[in-house]
Amino acid sequence: MSAFNFIYGEEELSHRVVTVYVYLRDRSNKEGSCWPGVKTIARELKLSPRTVQRAVRDLEKVGLVTRQARYRENGSYTSNKYFLHTKT
Repeated sequence: MSAFNFIYGEEELSHRVVTVYVYLRDRSNKEGSCWPGVKTIARELKLSPRTVQRAVRDLEKVGLVTRQARYRENGSYTSNKYFLHTKT
């Protein structure tokens, strides 16, 4: 049984949203968090950065991802930290 079965049956999620979720799960640590940049996700999945941003927003709406902005010591933005959740 796949660890992703719960997301495959979600009719309101587009294939791009499912793809981004599976990517994030693949990159996450044992606590279920990861921090790839949008450009990295887009490049590796061959999607536009805007499509990745929309997919993450959709994942947040359905409660599968929580996003936390990360900043450098000088205050400049670096990347988001993603916390992944599963539906029960």
